[in-house]
Amino acid sequence: MGLNKNVKICKVLSDPHRFEIVTMISGTEMCACKLLEHFNITQPTLSHHMKQLTDCGLVNVRKEGKWSYYSLNSIVLNEFKEFIGNLQPKL
Repeated sequence: MGLNKNVKICKVLSDPHRFEIVTMISGTEMCACKLLEHFNITQPTLSHHMKQLTDCGLVNVRKEGKWSYYSLNSIVLNEFKEFIGNLQPKL
């Protein structure tokens, strides 16, 4: 994964709501309706956050009827974790 994609993921995760969403869907798939119940935000605001997360590739979306279900993209997440893990402090 290139530097630009990692920068985009960092920017997306810099928002507290999006960071919490990623934490909530870690290891599971979650309906947008459950995310809305948790946050005190409107549906359009949640849609905006989810678009940011899906556009950077960190989150997958699966549609079933009128519902959207979100889960982490394990491939992108593992590549991002590898990038973060390779960062070294200056000695």
